[in-house]
Amino acid sequence: MQVQTGSAPTETGRWIGCLTYQSRAVSRPSESELRQLVEEARARNRSLGVTGMLLYENGRFLQTLEGPPDGLEQVWDSIRHDERHRDIEVLTEHMVSSRLFSGWDLLLYSREDRERRAGRASDLAPHALAHYVPGLAQLALDGDDLRINARLAGIAEQGWSADDIISHLIEPVARAMGDAWLADRCCEFDLTVGLSMLQLAGHAVRTHACTASLRRSRYSILLATAPGEPHMLSTAMLADQFTDAGWRVEMAFPPSKEALANQVAAQGHDAVDIALSDALPRQRALARLREAVEACHRASPGHLVVVSVGGRMFAEASASAASVGADHARRSVGGTSLRLAQLLRQGRSLQ
Repeated sequence: MQVQTGSAPTETGRWIGCLTYQSRAVSRPSESELRQLVEEARARNRSLGVTGMLLYENGRFLQTLEGPPDGLEQVWDSIRHDERHRDIEVLTEHMVSSRLFSGWDLLLYSREDRERRAGRASDLAPHALAHYVPGLAQLALDGDDLRINARLAGIAEQGWSADDIISHLIEPVARAMGDAWLADRCCEFDLTVGLSMLQLAGHAVRTHACTASLRRSRYSILLATAPGEPHMLSTAMLADQFTDAGWRVEMAFPPSKEALANQVAAQGHDAVDIALSDALPRQRALARLREAVEACHRASPGHLVVVSVGGRMFAEASASAASVGADHARRSVGGTSLRLAQLLRQGRSLQ
């Protein structure tokens, strides 16, 4: 559910307030109740110049609000006294120089909304590999690497390409594991170990499927996890893909946006990909991701650098490239090298 507006005021040279909180619903809202809640909030936010994002998942709310301090205070006062939720906890409260959700009175991201969008696309039959997802997710959460590799090897022997296995099986499995963590059916340690096993299994599938190529690309790319992001599944899978395509590949796991910018400035890559978790929706990381993208652009003045972003937030289309200032947001690992090469060619033809 996304209603874009142009009503939010723009600030030039003014700092605005930003607040993020979490809470629990007193009772689980129905789809119509959730829609009504959001429509009421949008009307209120629009009148006060407040923008933001609301996540609803399994009876829990997470919301980020941004706007002028007086307007933000009025919205927050209303939220604090709303009897539809409890256990309200402020996670961050600070001033920022620019908005992350400048075009949205309120962007809603919820499991119900995601499933409804999937339902509208149900005229298309599920991919043939989809029925493997639950079982493979459980094997990964159980840490059973032998059976994971055996299962994927058997699927590859059926004739499925490495790109099909990654896009239609490994990436959906990562999201299924993230859902298990959100529903408290596993711990973060199990999730992280399972993702690492998927990463190694995906590498084995592509290595087995690919033949060596003498073709070399003229392009180079820096593949980086978002600063502080511990999950690196798509970063590792992209390394295989870009290497196979003949790109010069470097990898980075920067602790900060400054460290990432320093590496971009020192190495002069043609493209940079910055990845959030493929398993978990990292809404609270979007602001930091936007800062990292901006730092990459600033670190390469006079040199065309295409910045790509990825992760579950982008795979499920709940965030866009424009929302973080990137040139491209990949919904899947598959085809990324071709798309970035196209963007580089287009950009250089305009120079």
